[in-house]
Amino acid sequence: MTGSEYRVSDVMTRTVVALAAGATFKDIVRTVEVQRISALPVLDSGNRVLGVVSEADLLRKEEFRDSAPDRGPRARPPAGLEKAQAVTAADLMTSPAVTVRPDATLAQAARAMARHGVKRLPVVDGDGVLKGIVSRSDLLRVFLRSDRDIAEEVRREVVLGRFPDPIESVGVEVHEGVVTLTGRVRDLSVVPLAVRLVRSVEGVVDVRCALTGPPHRPALEPDIS
Repeated sequence: MTGSEYRVSDVMTRTVVALAAGATFKDIVRTVEVQRISALPVLDSGNRVLGVVSEADLLRKEEFRDSAPDRGPRARPPAGLEKAQAVTAADLMTSPAVTVRPDATLAQAARAMARHGVKRLPVVDGDGVLKGIVSRSDLLRVFLRSDRDIAEEVRREVVLGRFPDPIESVGVEVHEGVVTLTGRVRDLSVVPLAVRLVRSVEGVVDVRCALTGPPHRPALEPDIS
């Protein structure tokens, strides 16, 4: 793990469009349309996140528009019907919301999005108060780092620590986020770990390792004189 690992707080959007629990259905649709946002956090009076309303939640009303309202006293209502009948954010929202802390790593945020099938996460503090929001596109910003910045971090955080006394200088070249390591090192056993550390540097797309060990010394011929 490198010393400059990016956190959610580094990439999140701090100005967030949010909803009050009593926001009406049409107000929510207008906000989604005007702001071009696919999901909105719902807050209580203390700015704590209660849940999230997404476009999928709103579309439940259209999905069940032609459904029969009365299916009999013992009929089990189909999944989603309750949201189709909702008229406020409190009834529409998915709760509890999937959230992330500001100090979470970008990898942790990405795993949470993948695990729960969401495109954005409200960022909350220890009390559940909204601090920002992070989206998939925010997580991709690290790949906009310059090759020069990446190379400097690899040299500083990985090469100097893992190869303090190389046989020859360890070269670090970066092109379009792909890192290439070259040179000779005394101990090849540390190379796999070094490659993993380089791969963990934010913005690295791939790692190509051309490091070699000490030059081979031919065995001496026996003295037969």
